[in-house]
Amino acid sequence: MASAAPPPAPKRRSPLLLIGGVILLAGTGAGATVFLMTSGLVGGKPGDVAAPAGPQLVPKGMRADAETPAETAPAPGAPKYESTYFQMEREFTSNLKDSAHLIQVGLAVATNYDQRVIDNLKTHEMAVRSAVLLTLGETDGEQVFTAAGKKDLQQRLARAINATLKEKEGFGGVGNVYFTNFIVQ
Repeated sequence: MASAAPPPAPKRRSPLLLIGGVILLAGTGAGATVFLMTSGLVGGKPGDVAAPAGPQLVPKGMRADAETPAETAPAPGAPKYESTYFQMEREFTSNLKDSAHLIQVGLAVATNYDQRVIDNLKTHEMAVRSAVLLTLGETDGEQVFTAAGKKDLQQRLARAINATLKEKEGFGGVGNVYFTNFIVQ
């Protein structure tokens, strides 16, 4: 009998080729999953992406109510974010602490955040007014006659308004308070 030649040994594949194939399949699967989830075919409708939890900072030139976005970058040293101003509709009148004087102020606030901060101010106007009146009532009569005292009052009013908004909405967002009217009698 003739001896049969042994069958040839199968060629071994490189382990790098096998690892590369696994990585390629995993990447393709992940990409397909992301596509299906974001297109709404799996897991919900398009646009179901959750909005950020709180108000967002608005970069310079990106305000929603601007007619055209700014085409130039802000100057060096200029603020990076847009300021939105809101004037409180009614003035505030209060007695001053340990004084026979009355104070009447008109207020405007500024925020670098989006419209939600202004909307929160409007929604909780009564609570904000109460916080402002309490702060005015705690103000020393002599303090309101100096520029430093007025600046301190602005900061205390901003803290009081933010504390009220944080209590009601979980986020303050008021950066500055400005006096639009200031009378002491």
